[in-house]
Amino acid sequence: MFKKKEVREPVPEYDFERDDPLVTPELNPSYTVVESYWTRPGLALIVIAITPSNEYVYLVFEPSLTPFEKEVLERLFAGVRDILILEDVALDTESKTKALYDAMDAYLERFEIELEPNSVHKIRYYLMRNYLGWNILDPLQNDIDIEDISCDGYNTPIFLFHRNYRNIRTSIVFERQEDLDAMVVMLAQKTGKHISISSPIVDTSLSDGSRAQLTYGKTVSSHGSSFTIRKFREVPYSPVDLILNQTFTVEEMVFFWLAVEYNQSILFIGGTASGKTTSLNAVAQFIPHLSKVITIEDTREITLSHQNWLASVTPDVTNVSGGDRASIEMFDLLKAAMRQRPEYILVGEVRGVEAQTLFQAMNTGHTTFSTLHAGSVDSAIHRLENEPLNVPRAMIESLDIVSSQVRMYREGKQIRRCNEIVEIVGISETNDVIVNTVFKYRPDTDTPVYSARSEMFAHIAEISGNDMNWISREQQRRAMVIEAMIDQRIRDYRDVSEILWKYYSMPDKVIASLEDLSVLLESGIMAQTLHRNLKADLDSLLI
Repeated sequence: MFKKKEVREPVPEYDFERDDPLVTPELNPSYTVVESYWTRPGLALIVIAITPSNEYVYLVFEPSLTPFEKEVLERLFAGVRDILILEDVALDTESKTKALYDAMDAYLERFEIELEPNSVHKIRYYLMRNYLGWNILDPLQNDIDIEDISCDGYNTPIFLFHRNYRNIRTSIVFERQEDLDAMVVMLAQKTGKHISISSPIVDTSLSDGSRAQLTYGKTVSSHGSSFTIRKFREVPYSPVDLILNQTFTVEEMVFFWLAVEYNQSILFIGGTASGKTTSLNAVAQFIPHLSKVITIEDTREITLSHQNWLASVTPDVTNVSGGDRASIEMFDLLKAAMRQRPEYILVGEVRGVEAQTLFQAMNTGHTTFSTLHAGSVDSAIHRLENEPLNVPRAMIESLDIVSSQVRMYREGKQIRRCNEIVEIVGISETNDVIVNTVFKYRPDTDTPVYSARSEMFAHIAEISGNDMNWISREQQRRAMVIEAMIDQRIRDYRDVSEILWKYYSMPDKVIASLEDLSVLLESGIMAQTLHRNLKADLDSLLI
């Protein structure tokens, strides 16, 4: 009379090595494939192809669903949502994934729906993509080679700025205005923002740190809702990366290394997407590891491995009822930072009155790094002196170094180069800013030229009680360290920082270990483990 209920074995997580790919790309025969790669192995495939009109296209392929699988997925969207609303789920991704899978299994069991393992994998992918990911944009967000994602309206392809292929059209299109509106609302809601016809423009930061500019409806755009996402690089470039990318040379990085150690204030200038913040982040890795560092940004972009680092970001919260923006701006954060005795202050970008406070900080002995939109040193000084920055010329003298960067194209590929590194020497009797160009880029040879003159080196020799011969030897030794990291492919910013910090405390040991710098990294890990163990023993004694 009573039949034992059959217990279903849970379908294991999809494994690309074990399971077959769930994507079968269907390419236009007239297209020529240039490159293909997975953004999620077996589940999301990217194909870069050339059309007959010699145009690059970015094709996205995801698992195809049968009519039955589509119907199950549609029913699951609503059913799983109702189950998840009642669940108390932790915020970490693993807990969210488990809750989603459990809700899906419970729903399938409740309605006695039997699915093949491949069908389960495909439906899981779309549930994860739409609930925890970025919906139709998920493959693009997972592509580390994309810098910008731009949607100009419905019935218009999404465009990208790809690191290798520049501006490129994708195969993704929002065919219905309602779908695009829903995407814009979802992007806003994921960041705790409100967007509507009455409040149609939102600037925000996504959970991965990317910047997003959203517009809703046809209030401000005749083509309907739109969005632009400027992607955030989770793992920052190290000085070694920038040398390998030929943005800087070893000699230029040694110059920055000495400048940072001896508290020279630096301003990185250039046009949009010229790599100003990237260079600032990389050069900041030369800061000694125990120094107190404060970073101030509108959108979080700077990432350091320093422990004595306070990362501050201007609040980006909109009051839904009143629409009033929080009153704390970069100027307020900078004033607060001055009271915290920082040794290094890093400001993501100066745009307004905070520039005056930043230069006041330089005048009072603080070392500051920042970025500024400007095409040349002259235009940078002009911007600093005029509205809305209004920095007096006498205060500009406290700035030590200006690094100018440019974005250009060679053989169809985007490259970034340091155009020049200039020292601010002082103010002349006629109130002109005196500068000294230390490095100048030559486009014909694609290399910089060193002028062999540096006021900074003479200053360092004077304050350290050394002569210029010591400066030359120190340049050579530090160049050897950087070249060893390049040869041994030590690129991760945490590893690079650790070796740089070792050089500050034990330079001779670092020089002696140049053949295998990994020994220093291993000893560093062992030292950290020993420190943690000693601290744990001490804590147990104090209890």
